Amino acid sequence: MTHSTLDALAINPADIEPAVIGDTILRLRGVSKRYGKLTVLDHLDLDIEANEKVAIIGPSGSGKSTLLRVLMMLEEIDDGVIELDGEPLTHMSVNAVLVPASASHRSKGRRNIGMVFQNFNLFPHMTALQNVAQAPNKVLGLSKQEATERASELLDMVGLSDKLGHFPSQLSGGQQQRVAIARALAMRPRVMLFDEVTSALDPELCGEVLNVIRRLGSEHQLTMLMVTHQMGFAREFADRVCFFSEGKIVEQGTPEALFGAPQHERTQAFLRAVTEAI
Repeated sequence: MTHSTLDALAINPADIEPAVIGDTILRLRGVSKRYGKLTVLDHLDLDIEANEKVAIIGPSGSGKSTLLRVLMMLEEIDDGVIELDGEPLTHMSVNAVLVPASASHRSKGRRNIGMVFQNFNLFPHMTALQNVAQAPNKVLGLSKQEATERASELLDMVGLSDKLGHFPSQLSGGQQQRVAIARALAMRPRVMLFDEVTSALDPELCGEVLNVIRRLGSEHQLTMLMVTHQMGFAREFADRVCFFSEGKIVEQGTPEALFGAPQHERTQAFLRAVTEAI
């Protein structure tokens, strides 16, 4: 890892005072999300510490991906408050009263959060280098040269230094997902969200993406939340595992505790079904 690559991931202290391990970086209080009569997140309370690696597991439809989408402010919440570094993310203070956040407030907060989706979401008409460089140039205001240098360093970090000029259609699924990871990192986020990032990949391609995430977790001070169906990786990667069911956290704990001796019968049934399916 070169110093330039480390610098590409660094947070500018002038922009935001970096949190330290043990500080709460994300806080959710009473967060609910409904689609009509369907409650997807049900008065959710959750604290995430700075630099913590959290795996989110559970059955389909339990609210896992919705949690990430509301953290990224791609979906509006119906109740509750989400805070980043102690400041409201989904709301803002007007005359000492919290009101729903304006578009500019949400946009500013979103810059501190990076998200990698299931299906890559790359721009098909742009090369790998252009996909990664676009947001630093257009959103952060970096010059084209600065943005290109940062993009090149990050693509090198994810093992794609020989694919800078390739378009998404010329890349494998695993390579596209690594471009997507580099693109999210290019914004220098405080928090990284991963939404089932291997679900669209053939099994043999999962390893290359998971290896990149392993390196991020071990080599960089990033807070990471990962929705995953890869139980083995969750057990290895996470500091904490949260089991979701029906929009609530039914059980959470260290990987050793949750996988080794789950306390709740719903957790036990889910892990038993997952094990039997292997």
